[in-house]
Amino acid sequence: MLLRLLVRYLRPHWKLLVGVVAFQLLQSFASLYLPTLNADLIDQGVVKGDTRYIMTSGGFMLLVTLGQVVCSIVAVYFGAKASMRLGRDLRGALFSHVGEFSEREVARFGAPSLITRNTNDVQQVQMLVLMTCTLLVSAPILCIGGIVLAIQQDLGMSWLIAVSVPVLLVCVVLIIVRMVPQFRRMQKRIDQVNRVLREQLTGIRVVRAFVREDIERERFRTANERVTETALKAGRLMALMFPTVMLVLNLSSVAVIWFGAFRIDDGSLQVGTLTAFLSYLMQILMGVMMATFMFVMVPRAAVCAERIGEVLDTPSTVVTAAHPVTELAEHGTIELFEVGFAYPGAEAPVLSDINLRIEPGQTVAIIGSTGSGKTTLVNLLPRLFDATSGQVMIDGVDVAELDPDVLWSRIGLVPQKPYLFSGSVASNLRYGKPDATDEELWRALEIAQAKDFVQAMDGGLDAEIAQGGTNVSGGQRQRLAIARALVKRPEIYVFDDSFSALDLATDARLRRALREREKGPTFVIVAQRVSTIADADQILVLENGRIVGRGTHERLLETSETYAEIVSSQLAAEAAA
Repeated sequence: MLLRLLVRYLRPHWKLLVGVVAFQLLQSFASLYLPTLNADLIDQGVVKGDTRYIMTSGGFMLLVTLGQVVCSIVAVYFGAKASMRLGRDLRGALFSHVGEFSEREVARFGAPSLITRNTNDVQQVQMLVLMTCTLLVSAPILCIGGIVLAIQQDLGMSWLIAVSVPVLLVCVVLIIVRMVPQFRRMQKRIDQVNRVLREQLTGIRVVRAFVREDIERERFRTANERVTETALKAGRLMALMFPTVMLVLNLSSVAVIWFGAFRIDDGSLQVGTLTAFLSYLMQILMGVMMATFMFVMVPRAAVCAERIGEVLDTPSTVVTAAHPVTELAEHGTIELFEVGFAYPGAEAPVLSDINLRIEPGQTVAIIGSTGSGKTTLVNLLPRLFDATSGQVMIDGVDVAELDPDVLWSRIGLVPQKPYLFSGSVASNLRYGKPDATDEELWRALEIAQAKDFVQAMDGGLDAEIAQGGTNVSGGQRQRLAIARALVKRPEIYVFDDSFSALDLATDARLRRALREREKGPTFVIVAQRVSTIADADQILVLENGRIVGRGTHERLLETSETYAEIVSSQLAAEAAA
């Protein structure tokens, strides 16, 4: 999976990779050339006392070193650029793909895990690419070239290379094998920390209302300590790697000097040759050590790549048709034929045998007990997920055959839990219609009974809205969400229990304004209060995912026992109040 991701997302940036390889090659060849120059300098200049040769060779070595530094800087620059672009492309691909998910896929992965995969996981792959671009070319060249040139310098001591390199590789492999499961566990535990933290921040009011601060602190402490425990285990292994490498490297240096001293003493080896051999051995072991830097990151990056690939390889259950319909003859018609819906693994379907036709301009209300399937039913209209059986048709066309942009442009959805984005009141209202004028925004606010409190806010339309709308009350948040749908001016409005946070007087004024100012669109209203839907053209009563009553308010009072019970219970509650 890691290799597949790298090939796929680095292919467009092949020019940068070519630049990295070219400059890494130049740097590596310069590194290999310097010990030979140094050996000649010692043997020809230092030993013979030739000052001119020393100055000439030393100056040339300085030029080679300067070129090596320049090549290294350019290679790292190109490598950093390639890795940053890879991260950008990966995050963009993840965000785009997750944006196509239905609610089913989002619920399967969970928001905290998706956030971690798009941030921390991508960063780990990104860092691996940077290290790879920096070390992948030079490390093997230093190893292979160093071995060849060291043998050329003195074949008699080449057995030291044959011993030290395998010992170093065995030590590194043993440590890395133990690190892989720790990194896999770490990413899952980071997900858990994100999940707990997100729950606590989102539900801070509930936490305080039930005096659960100590318990929530303990939950976070437990999740945090589990991450710390795993990170420490991985860190200890990582910390063990570098002393091990340095131990082998230093022991090899001592061995070369020890055995080389005897060779120099008997006249079979020159001082410059010993220096060059020692330099090449250091380069070989440094190449191996540089490769270990990359190998340290490979296990964690591989785990992260698997998690990223899992998201990218998961198809959305809501798929756009091969040849979607983009033009519709009807306007505001909704039809459902034998519609059923069941969540994966559920024992019973949420909806069964739903048959319904809504004519343009009608107001249809849906009421029922909690868990009867009201929200699921209206979520099928904008195709937040697909029905598992039957057909959902908008303006005479199955929603599965409609172009998604055409479908969503015709529906204005106000969800059960209204959400506002960070920005201003105006930016939130223009979410569905970016070119809406201020007059259109004020008109929508007036209908939604939000004009007065927006005018009272500091800045009016430019007043700041916090993420999630946490700086306005629940009722104000609902009215702004309703106004946002009104600005869009769709042909079908879907209000999913959107009036529950409003008092009866505001609810009545808002519905009256909708009838008077928004003539023509089709309205689908999910509500709990009978007073909100009493004047609807048709009321559907849902129970256990089935329609058990349908008709006007007066007719249902006579024919539907379930509806009559709902009405009587609410009247009794009002009387008791």
